[in-house]
Order: sequence, then C-alpha cells, then structure tokens
Amino acid sequence: MNEQATIVGKIKSMIFRSTDNGFSVLKLRLYELNEKDVFVTGYLPELPKDVLFEFEGNYIEHPRYGMQFSVSSYRRVLPSDRDSIVQYLSSPLFPKIGKKMAEKLVEVMGEDLLETIKQTQSIDVTISGLTEEKKQIIIQGVCSTDDLEEAVRFFTTHGLGIRNIMKIDRIYGDKAMILIRENPYRLVEEVDGIGFITADKLALSMGFDENHPLRQEAAMVSMVMDACMRTGDTYITYEIIEQWIQSRFDFWLEDLDEILERCYRKATLVLDDQRIYHHTQYDAEVTISQFLSEFPLRPFEETEMDIETEIYEFEQTIQIEYDEIQRKAIHTFFDQDIMILTGGPGTGKTTIVRGIIEVAKRCYPQYEIITCAPTGRAAKRMKEITNTQSMTIHSLLKWDLESNTFGKNDAEPLLADILILDEFSMVDNWLFAQLCKASKYIRKICLIGDQDQLPSVGPGSVLRDLISSNRFTTVSLEHIYRQQEGSEVIRLAHYIRKGEFDVQHLHQDVRFYPFSPYEVKNGIMSIVEQALLKGYTPYDIQVLAAKYNGPAGIDTLNHSLQKLCNPPAVDKREMMIGHRLYREGDKILQLKNQPDDDVFNGDIGLLVEIIYNYEDENKQNRLIVDFDGIIVEYTSETFINITHAYCISVHKAQGSEYPIVIMPAILEYGGMLQRRLLYTGITRASRSLILIGQKRAFEKAVATVSIDERKTNLIPLIEQTPQKKP
Repeated sequence: MNEQATIVGKIKSMIFRSTDNGFSVLKLRLYELNEKDVFVTGYLPELPKDVLFEFEGNYIEHPRYGMQFSVSSYRRVLPSDRDSIVQYLSSPLFPKIGKKMAEKLVEVMGEDLLETIKQTQSIDVTISGLTEEKKQIIIQGVCSTDDLEEAVRFFTTHGLGIRNIMKIDRIYGDKAMILIRENPYRLVEEVDGIGFITADKLALSMGFDENHPLRQEAAMVSMVMDACMRTGDTYITYEIIEQWIQSRFDFWLEDLDEILERCYRKATLVLDDQRIYHHTQYDAEVTISQFLSEFPLRPFEETEMDIETEIYEFEQTIQIEYDEIQRKAIHTFFDQDIMILTGGPGTGKTTIVRGIIEVAKRCYPQYEIITCAPTGRAAKRMKEITNTQSMTIHSLLKWDLESNTFGKNDAEPLLADILILDEFSMVDNWLFAQLCKASKYIRKICLIGDQDQLPSVGPGSVLRDLISSNRFTTVSLEHIYRQQEGSEVIRLAHYIRKGEFDVQHLHQDVRFYPFSPYEVKNGIMSIVEQALLKGYTPYDIQVLAAKYNGPAGIDTLNHSLQKLCNPPAVDKREMMIGHRLYREGDKILQLKNQPDDDVFNGDIGLLVEIIYNYEDENKQNRLIVDFDGIIVEYTSETFINITHAYCISVHKAQGSEYPIVIMPAILEYGGMLQRRLLYTGITRASRSLILIGQKRAFEKAVATVSIDERKTNLIPLIEQTPQKKP
C-alpha cells in the first residue's frame, strides 16, 4: 500500500481543512471509475470543485477512518473532450462566460483550445459577444491558476507550508519560482512571516550547500536584526556576532570577517565605528538626525494675535484656569520648532494639548493640524479629547501591508503644518524615521509621552534619546492635577515611579487582594463576576498579565474568562480555530495591523457572527468582528491576526485606557516583574484598579528598575549634525 500511485478526479466535497497549515481531507469522485469516491488527505490550497485534478501519492490505512490517499503532489488536468471543455469554461471559475460562449469557443477553436491558450496566452479569434474583457478572464483562468499550482507543487515538495506559499504568490506572482530558485534567502527580507529558519530549510531542501555565500549572508543579516528586536538595541558588536557564530555555525568562524565584508559591500549590514547595523536601523538613525537638524524647512509665520489673550479666551470657553506651568507649556510650543511634553498620568498633558490646538486654530486658521498616535485606541482617545481628526501613524502615512511601504514619504509628503504625536514612548526608530520622511512640510511638532512607561517594542529609544540630547525643549510635568474619579490610581502610579509600594496607599479606587499563584485565577473570576453583576460589561473590564503561560498567564485566564463573560448558548455559534474556541459574542483582540480594514494592533472588538464554510459561496469559514462600527471579516488567511481579549499583555494595552483594570502578579512571572511594566499596566485604569496575587511579587516589581540602556547612536548623530540656524 505504500507504493506511489496516481489518481484523477473531481473534488466532491471538502471534509476538513486546517486554517493553520492547509492540511485538508477531501472526498474525490474518481474520473475513470464513475460513482466511486476516495478520501484524499494532504497539505493543499483551497481547490475548486469544477476542475479535474491528478494527485500523486500513496494509499494508507488510517486506524480510525480506513483507506485514504495521501497526496505528495498534484496538478490540474485540462479537459480535452468537447462536453468537458464546455462544462469547464461555463463553470464559476470563468465568470461572465456561460455555456453558449463556451460552445462557440469549442466550435471555432477546436478541442485543443485550452492547450493553445495555455501555450500562447492569447485568444486570436473573433466571436460575437467575446469581448476583450472575456478573453482576459479565460486566459487568466487557464494560465494563472496553472502557475500557482506549479508553484504549490514545487514548494510543498521542499517542505514549505501552504500559508507561506500563498504569501509568496501574492508578492512574486508568476516570477516566484525563478526568483526563489536563484535565491531562496530573499524570502527573509521580502516576505513577512518568513524568517531565516524557514528559508534555510527550503534552500537546503533545494540543494543549496551549507556553506553557500547566500546562506552565510542571510544568516548574518537575520542574526543582527533578531538580536536588535530582542534587546531593543539599534546595533550590535562584533563580539556578539562572534559568540553567536560559535554557538550555531562554528565552521564559519574562520570566514566570519569575509562574510561580514560581503554584507557590508551589499549594504545589507552597515559597519559604523565598530557598530554593526541592520541597514534599516542605520538608515532610520541617519534619517531622524538629518530631519531634526534641518527642521523646519518652512518657517512658522508671525501672528498679529496675542497668544496669551487666546489662552484666556479658551479658558473661558471650557471653564478652566491654566496654572503658570501649563500656560508656559503652551507658549513654549509656539516659541519652539519642536517641543517634547512629558509627564505621568494626571499631570495635565491632555489639557495642555487641547490648549495648543485651540490657540493654533484661533491664531493660525490657515494652518492644517494633524494629530496621531501609534495605536488605534490611543488615536481614538486623542480624537475624542481634542476634537480633531486623529489617526494611527500607519494610517496617516498610508501604510501598505503587503509591500511594507508607505504612500506618504519624501516624494509624497504630508500636506499639513502642525504635527502632534501622542504616546511617543511607544514609537520605535524605524517608524519615527518613516514619519520624518513624510514631514518636510511640517512647521511645528509636539511629541507627547511618558518616559517611565515601557519603551517601544521595536529597536530604539527615541523619546529618551531626544530628551537626553538636550537639543529640544522638554516640558516635564510633575504636579498631579486630576482629583476626580480614578485619582487614587494616579497617586499610586506616582508612588511607583519613586520606587514605593505600600498597601497603605491602596484605598477607594485601588484595591489589593492577596492570593497564592494557583488561587489567582479563581480570585480574578470572582472579581469579574461581581463587576458583571453590578452592570459592567466585559469591555469595561480589562485583565492585564505579564506572561502567556502558567497558572496566572494570559492563555489560562482567557480560557476561563470566556466561559464567565460569554458562556455557551443555543443561539451562539462556535468555531474551533487552531487550539482556540471562538464563540459569537467573544471579546476579540487584533494582533496585527490591517490598514486596508482600518484596524490595528491592540484594537478590541466584538465577534458578531460566525459563518460556516458550507453556508459560504466561496466555501470558507468566516468570523465577522465589529471594532466600534468598523466591520472586519476574517478567513483562513487572517485568523492568525486575532485572539481573545478578556486578558491581554501590558504591551498590547499600552496606549489604551479601561474603566476597570485587574492586574495579577505572582513570583512565577520572574523577569517580567519590573517597575516599568507594572507602572504601564496600572496607568491603563481610568476609574478603578485591582491588584491581585502575591504582595512580594508587586514589591519585587517596584524594586526592579530595568535600566533602559538600549544601545543606540542617535544622540551622537544629533550632536554631530549641525543644527539649523534660526
């Protein structure tokens, strides 16, 4: 039964298809043995029903499901007799063609018409009703699918998964096999989600030598980028590379200098005074320093109106009174080209920004103001507070996910005069560099952030570097203004900034409940249940955890909280995707930016509908999620972009606020018990904060100051670059 065999037939039905890796179970109606069906299994893309396929593989006896045909490769078989060709061309694969047109084509071009179209990629006949559009539909249907199937056959043979094959096809199209046969390691730089390990397995399977220069260079470039993403540094040293080579590729040690030299020549790596950069990080630091040294290219015009008078008028409008520090901050913005506004929660950053925007509108009505933030929720909050059209940095710059490029850049700059950027501590070097490239028409910039929060996920520490350079006016706010609901949270945050944690500080809006590590989950469940009974919704309550695994980890808590917040019901559909069970009514977290759908990493939505593949005309499972009125549809391609949001990481919550935050801490969190992480988490609470777990764990977090000594060269570059004369 293990001998290779070939079977031919049409797909009768899809029994199962994994959304994670494309593993499929199909029922196939055999072509030569009419009415006989066989179960086919293997890693396959979604294949149409109206097409004849030839599958290569072998029959296996499954212990539970009996005889099956295990596929190793497949190809589409073009029909060759008149009736089959007519049926094929009038199938849904060729919209707008129809049976009559298919019959005319066979009559005029003969029964070898499909092979003719495939070879010539053209239709050189004139038939009434056969428009140029219809010709292209037929040509593309006959030829393009064939290219994809050939690529799938080639790549699956070499161990590449269907999901990655589809990404490759979208980027390279019919040139995929040519380009990747030449250099499979290009996938690392050019295809999102494919790293060195995946590309290397493919290359070695294709016969690339383990000492091939392309392999050596790709390994080196990937190592530098991975190290920077792990540490937050923008460069690494020769010693680090040497240690890595010794642990992974010791047989390259003698060639290390020569390998690096090749990378420098190709500019994939950059050597700068003993610092070794990935080219994207080097370009980012140079771009930022040059932009800041030349800024602004367009001067800010003088106004005949009095800034102080307009501040007073705005105070009367919203019935507040700015103190001396706040008034000075507003004046500073109009006096300086770039102002950095930093401070903890409740110190009045938002109130000052509102004043800046309103005074700018009154004194400079001719100027366009844009506000943005790194996350969707932070941008939404900025919009609500300032009454301006705020958006994410990615949306502002018109980011294209597929190519990882921006529509707004040096050639197509932003058409605005004043730029206000919130949550600046979350912005990494590379993203800020892209914003700088698009900002040559900007006249004034205000950067707002809290340098005590977690630094950016990506390499760099831009907020810290700009402040430390002493080139830019920084207004640091210390006084706590907010005394209303949630003020106890703010007070605790400022204690933690100073390294103090005492349960005596916890009262009113802030509570601490002691629990052992294995009791924490039940404690959280009890607190959430009480909040729900009081009328709060799952969207008012956010549990934040430091780790994904363990008894008080994100995965465990999400599983339990789903049962409590959204229990099974007869009228709620469910779908198992990977190891997660989704249910209509679930609270959903977006994990990746999807700019075309206007949803971004960290956004939270509601799963409103589950559609099963047998109900869908394209035979796909679908999840429909509502993100505050933005409806997004997820299929097998994008299921990986979402997860449950009952409990999320502090990093994912950064830039957002929630009425109630529940934050566990146990000693098992280990190295994640850091002051910055705790500070960032508790400042997400706008009304009420509940700390739960081990007191010693919270004390350890407060005492552990992770010194943010990210290695960057931005400060020296700023200092070395001549500043524009006023």
